[in-house]
Amino acid sequence: MAGTQGNPEMFSTRSDLKEDVRECVIGLLNLHLADTFDLYSQTKQAHWNVKGSQFYQLHLLYDELAETLLKFVDLIAERATALGGVATGTVRMSSSHSRLPEFPAGGVMDIQSVEELAQRYAALAASSRKAIEECLNAGDQASADLFIDFTRELDKSLWFLEAHVQQAGRAEMRKAA
Repeated sequence: MAGTQGNPEMFSTRSDLKEDVRECVIGLLNLHLADTFDLYSQTKQAHWNVKGSQFYQLHLLYDELAETLLKFVDLIAERATALGGVATGTVRMSSSHSRLPEFPAGGVMDIQSVEELAQRYAALAASSRKAIEECLNAGDQASADLFIDFTRELDKSLWFLEAHVQQAGRAEMRKAA
């Protein structure tokens, strides 16, 4: 592998970002790659195994959500390699580095599956918001922009999920917040 002086896992690049910045951001990107690929597979697990009266609507929704995640799996991995790093994105690599809890095995009832996924989407959105700040503090606006787009999509997906379980009126929702 044609590594740079400091890190044999990095490739030379003409990027004007300093090597220590690239190393830091590549690590951050690979953490999110693991989480995102894991969430993709958990969303597909829910898609395949959801049960209950909302089966069809959720089956379709989960497939759409998974497709969006898969797009970001590719973008995150490509950003890591564009910075001179190696994307660590196999299923095994992702499962060993994901910070998300495991999705329940077997068939899952419709509302439980929504709650389980909403928890994971919210957690990934929160860590992605932190990643935006970390990238900006490191001086990598392009990676921050990727995380901004990703967080926007995660928030939208979370909205779609939560709409299935929200029953309170606007006044009750304000009280809960």
